Amino acid sequence: LPLPLPLLLSFLESTLSRHRCTLSSFICPALFPAGSSGWSPSPGDRQPWLQVDLGRKYRLVAVATQGTFNSYDWVSKYTLLYGDRPDSWTPYVMKGGNSTMPGNWNYHQVKRNVFHYAFTAKHVRLLPLAWNTENGGKIGVRLELFGCPYGTKYPNHGSESVKPSYKRSRTLRDHYAINFKTLEQDGLLLHSEGVQGDVVTLELKRGRLYLHISLGSSMVHKVNGRTTLTAGNILDDQQWHYVTIKRYGRQVNFTVDSQTVTAICKGEFSHLDLDSQLYVGGVIESNVPHLPTTPNFRGCLENVFINGINIIDMAKREEPEIRIPRKMHYHCRDILLKPMTFAGPNNYLQVPGFFRKPRMFVKFKFRSWDYTGLLMFTRFADDLGALELGLSEGQVNVTIFQPGKKKLQFAAGYRLNDGYWHTVDLAARDNLMTLTIDEEEGSPLKITNPFTIRTGDRYFFGGCPKTNNTIRKCETKLNHFHGCMQQIYIDNEQLDIDFILQRQWGRYAELLLGTCGITDRCTPNPCEHEGRCIQSWDDFICLCENTGYKGEVCHMSVYKESCEAYRLQGKYWSGNYTIDPDLSGPLKPFEVYCKMKSYKAWTVILHDRVDGTKVTGSTVDRPYVGNVNYWNASWDEVTALANTSMYCEQWIDYSCYKSRLLNTPNGRPYGYWIGRNNESHYYWGGAFREVQKCGCSINQTCTDPKFHCNCDADYRQWYSDKGYLDFRDHLPVRRVVIGDTNRTNSEAQYTVGPLRCHGDRNIWNTISFVKPTYITFPTFKPGSSADISFHFKTYRDNCVFLENSDEQLRNFLRIELNSEGPTQNLAFVFMVGDGILNVTLRSPMPLNDNEWHFVQAEINVKLARIKVDWQPWAVRRFPGQTFVTMEFSHPILVGRSFTRLLQACAANRTLRPFLGCMRGLRMNGVPLDLEGKVNEEQGIRRNCTGECLNATIPCRNSGQCIEGYASYTCDCNNTAFDGFYCHKDIGAYFEIGSWMRYNIRKKPISDEAAWANWIDPHFDNFSLGYNDTADDVEFSFSTLHTPAVLLYISSFVQDYIAVILKTDGSVDLRYRLGLITHKYQLTHRNLADGYPHYINITRHNRTIKSQVPDNNTVTSNSVKSPVFDGDLFPVPSEIGDIDKEIKRHNAPGFIGCISGVRYNVYAPLKALFRPNETDPPVTTQGYVSESVCGAFTPVHGYVPWEADPWFVTIGKKTPTPPPPPPPPPPLRRLVYKDKL
Repeated sequence: LPLPLPLLLSFLESTLSRHRCTLSSFICPALFPAGSSGWSPSPGDRQPWLQVDLGRKYRLVAVATQGTFNSYDWVSKYTLLYGDRPDSWTPYVMKGGNSTMPGNWNYHQVKRNVFHYAFTAKHVRLLPLAWNTENGGKIGVRLELFGCPYGTKYPNHGSESVKPSYKRSRTLRDHYAINFKTLEQDGLLLHSEGVQGDVVTLELKRGRLYLHISLGSSMVHKVNGRTTLTAGNILDDQQWHYVTIKRYGRQVNFTVDSQTVTAICKGEFSHLDLDSQLYVGGVIESNVPHLPTTPNFRGCLENVFINGINIIDMAKREEPEIRIPRKMHYHCRDILLKPMTFAGPNNYLQVPGFFRKPRMFVKFKFRSWDYTGLLMFTRFADDLGALELGLSEGQVNVTIFQPGKKKLQFAAGYRLNDGYWHTVDLAARDNLMTLTIDEEEGSPLKITNPFTIRTGDRYFFGGCPKTNNTIRKCETKLNHFHGCMQQIYIDNEQLDIDFILQRQWGRYAELLLGTCGITDRCTPNPCEHEGRCIQSWDDFICLCENTGYKGEVCHMSVYKESCEAYRLQGKYWSGNYTIDPDLSGPLKPFEVYCKMKSYKAWTVILHDRVDGTKVTGSTVDRPYVGNVNYWNASWDEVTALANTSMYCEQWIDYSCYKSRLLNTPNGRPYGYWIGRNNESHYYWGGAFREVQKCGCSINQTCTDPKFHCNCDADYRQWYSDKGYLDFRDHLPVRRVVIGDTNRTNSEAQYTVGPLRCHGDRNIWNTISFVKPTYITFPTFKPGSSADISFHFKTYRDNCVFLENSDEQLRNFLRIELNSEGPTQNLAFVFMVGDGILNVTLRSPMPLNDNEWHFVQAEINVKLARIKVDWQPWAVRRFPGQTFVTMEFSHPILVGRSFTRLLQACAANRTLRPFLGCMRGLRMNGVPLDLEGKVNEEQGIRRNCTGECLNATIPCRNSGQCIEGYASYTCDCNNTAFDGFYCHKDIGAYFEIGSWMRYNIRKKPISDEAAWANWIDPHFDNFSLGYNDTADDVEFSFSTLHTPAVLLYISSFVQDYIAVILKTDGSVDLRYRLGLITHKYQLTHRNLADGYPHYINITRHNRTIKSQVPDNNTVTSNSVKSPVFDGDLFPVPSEIGDIDKEIKRHNAPGFIGCISGVRYNVYAPLKALFRPNETDPPVTTQGYVSESVCGAFTPVHGYVPWEADPWFVTIGKKTPTPPPPPPPPPPLRRLVYKDKL
């Protein structure tokens, strides 16, 4: 990443002599002799650091690290501290609140970290946290800092203020800048106001910065123009903070350090009108009304600029426009407090104390977010017990342990885990202990129970060390304290931590000295939709109760987006429902009435104009304006509902007595209504949009035909114009304007009905991808949380649904489908700050089955997750202090991946785009209009229509079309045909005495199995192997010989089906069901004419239908359902006892051709000539050869050879296309003699 700023410091060999360095362990040895390659601390240093003195203040923007040259020494993680002094530090905190910065992974590559906000520092300290230990590796660093010089001018404020005097100003644009540092929680930084109510105030309250700005208020219109913005927290840390205020018109940007808050000022004014007085650091005339009551600022200010004017420079030059009540210091006087940070899981500080004294005095300050933690522990001398100070539930608990006695326990304070500094003052002697919190001497906690005090020789702060020493051992059940402490006093003497540690009188672990590294993770609030943030030292949680949202950051809506969505979920009863049209978007949920129908759901929203409103005294120049206030919903929320609905309507009624409405045909309208986008509409209910007519004109029922509205006739009678407004893009009605009721006896009354909408445009917003293509939408800008949802159906094993990325591919989101063996994976792949990660849902059910599936994905600072249909969420949780960076620059790609495209090009692989259907795509609750991207030429169609619906050659003979969207295939498994389109007949020629048998079942089904199948057809994957409620038989044949049995289907009982060719060439159907044999004549014509003939027989329960060309349908009622087990062509002698008439027609047997034979899902001839198993259940006797001589002419004609993918050419040149096959010729009559 190129940086425009100059290289400030390179801590390499060539530049080392230019700057001074300070090393840890209170020594500064020459670790960089000539020819050295970096810094490495002493192996015995317990807490090493590298400190850089820059000589002056610089504005730093980046840091780069590298390992020691040609070694195994490098740092993989580190913390960076900065400050104005070498003994007061501020940790650099990355987005998400993490101060641990990523380092190197080898010695030679440079790792550069660009700061997300620039900071000013004179001293920089690097603390190694983790380093390479393999192959003898240790800490090794080469360091570079990037930035530029920073100039400062600042005064030191006590409680004084600076008062510049100017002429009255009127500005459209303002730019204020101010830097400050303080230890106080409250203080006024800037203030100015005007006589018209304009005001600008910048003040510090409870460690937070507040900007109050007003461009003017209106008493007439009851508009309060005061707008308040809040930014920052814990700003009383004695570190520099940088404030910028930029305003243009009503828009204000308020920036504190790295946090920017944007707002639109209330009211309708755009200029800021101020008086001649501007106060900096406080106000002088405290008795002047309207000035804020905040105390004056105490601390340091730096580089105060008001619209380009340097206030401090003017004050330093003592210009007459500046008034200062007393002398001011133009340098910042720091108060050295030396705070320390307890930031580790095993942190503690051990310091010495005066041994065996009868009085104990301990005082210190602390700040923390944690509810519990050990503050201080000491063990008394002479085995008299111990004393423990702990933080529990936001209170300071005092516990006194005495041998052989019950422990004494007391609590003081309230909500002390609020992140602010709190003082704990403990004084104790025999039988008396006093505990004061925050120096409130008027209400200290006093303990007068009997106990004996003899001070021990050591005190532990923040936790207990891990040691086996049982003498004067620190023992506690409390967690380690995480937070900051400073100003520790023991026996009325302040501890000099540096001196004690240098003399090795104390011990510590996981402690940062000279800095308070507390971070406010709830500012800005990471919880969305007004969720409440609660934080600890290293994490936060969101409480979403009563917000209407759920999830880790209150991002996902609890409610459905419409009444239609509730109906599709199965809620069919009418009533009040809460809907959220933009789901996770900024609009709040609201309550509506859902009128459920079987085919649609109406959404009804009432308002305050449903009852009639009387209007008098209005003119066209001063009209009456009636606002329509919708119940339970804001205007934006009602508009969002109308925008997402399929259809909306709203009744409007104007009743008039000598009061004109639209003033038709050519006059200026007296009345009209205002709808969406504040647009005025000059048509009325029942009329077409933008025609300046009423409904009576459309119906030709107006009172006076010369006018287009009843009321425009201006009669002294009551008339009305009414009807439905149904153009959704203009609705809902926001205001009604009436301007002709000021004449004598003139009067009007209007009524606006409730808004009624049905349907959901997004749920059914559907397109099909039938070619390898993609569509784009504007760049996704989700912030720190994102959710994506859509429905899809496809046949593809691997495809990308959507992706959004940036130019450098350092940030992207992608949802894709891929297969691994028997499972299918739905993957949510992302790179949003910490490398490429993914969360994968491994579905046991196929997702490429061309059925609709619903996908939901979400990512935030806590986790990423994805789910499909009703399967459980697949979740990947992030470690604490994670920050999610979703800053994309490319458009959203739907149907293809840009990163996948680059990977495919680099690896010379084929890209697998999405082919299928998609609907209902939403990103962060915003519907994306898929249908608006329809382009037939590019292969994007409206609705879910692939190639099956638009096939030039559809699948023949009941073959199932398998959708491929860009192509299609025909599934011929359940047909008796073959070929790409199931168009090729499979037939056989039977010589005299030949036959074929196909076994459906080899043994009868037991009664137990039949009963189990009736109870549960899917139990143990058991199948009867047939359909006992329906039969479907079809075949074609040609012959010249009679009689014959064309088809015989037998059973394990006496039931059978037989199709008989009688001696006269007619065809009969025989059904034996139980004791009765049913006979039907299918045709009386002679079909033994040598030409192919087609026969189709279907039965459903008791109804039988047959089809023979040029023959009517035959219908009959049967007695029961048959159970059959085999197909026979013709009947062999081994079949056993059969009907005598069947036997009579079976001699000498069938001679001729049969083609396309199918019984339900069984195709005997296909099983014989196109077997798909090793041992097909087929038996033949005699000469049975494959032939299509019995094939019937296709109803849809023959498939051209050039359209048949199975047609293979031989040779380099294209052969002459063969002509379509002619109908099979008539068979020659075969003469045979009876051997008898």
